[in-house]
Amino acid sequence: MKVAVLGAGAIGAYVGAALHRAGADVHLIARGPHLAAMRQHGVRVLSPRGDFTARAHATDDPAEVGPVDFVFLGLKANSYAACGPLIEPLLHDSTAVIAAQNGIPWWYFHRHGGPHDGHRVESVDPGGAVSAVIAPSRAIGCVVYAATELAGPGVVRHLEGTRFSLGEPDRTVSARCTEFGEAMVAGGLKCPVEPDLRNDIWLKLLGNISFNPISALARATMRQMCLHGGTRRVIEIMMTETLAVAEALGCRVGVSIERRLAGAERVGDHRTSTLQDLERGKPLELDVLLSAVVELAEITDVPVPTLRTVHAISDLLALRTAA
Repeated sequence: MKVAVLGAGAIGAYVGAALHRAGADVHLIARGPHLAAMRQHGVRVLSPRGDFTARAHATDDPAEVGPVDFVFLGLKANSYAACGPLIEPLLHDSTAVIAAQNGIPWWYFHRHGGPHDGHRVESVDPGGAVSAVIAPSRAIGCVVYAATELAGPGVVRHLEGTRFSLGEPDRTVSARCTEFGEAMVAGGLKCPVEPDLRNDIWLKLLGNISFNPISALARATMRQMCLHGGTRRVIEIMMTETLAVAEALGCRVGVSIERRLAGAERVGDHRTSTLQDLERGKPLELDVLLSAVVELAEITDVPVPTLRTVHAISDLLALRTAA
């Protein structure tokens, strides 16, 4: 099995290292000092489950890799539309693209069934720009429950969790999902193939849609947001509105809001990825988290006044950050 990890950052390099340990032919695509370190020393993984080093091939040139069986996409979702020159050399007729993204994916309504089948979510696929680069038929959904960070160039610190849930847009348990999932498990990760990954998408989104924009607006950690009475109430309302949109689309999230909040509080003084991006002057990945759900609320006629308010304010913040 030949795998390219396009965007071999903290999560991508962690997955690539695990697959390499399982015997897959892995190619890590990155740049800068991180790439230089991986070329020289491999990927060093520091984990409570045991440290290890994987010396997979690393490059900044996808043409050097050529067509692969699977592309594991570790890029931010707001980079997908522009990644054509990077991903095209990696594709053959049956290459599958595993998109490890938060929020609503561009393929969400591909083979969804029902009245919205084939609908394009403009917020995440403006004008079909992402679908033109990555055909929805290639997509395998992936919801990441693992937490990692780059401790330094070529060094991934695994903090917690090893679960990467996979799923086909058409809800089948396909041979390609099974093959990739088995390789992940052989590398020491959990990788269930879910009959309907959309339920997992909404479960994770429940936290991302609320904590991420609020953390950036308030410059606050998970614990701080949970312990502040007013902010906690805003987050509860955002989660309630999000669940209403999910249910209107036929999805069920099997976790209560109170349990979700309690879990977030236990994380402690963790800074969300959106807050970290803000602090580093990077683009804020809010379209797939918040804009998309507001758009889905419109097509399902679900009132989401609090989501709309937070979206308006955080969208201005994102525009100012990008300026």
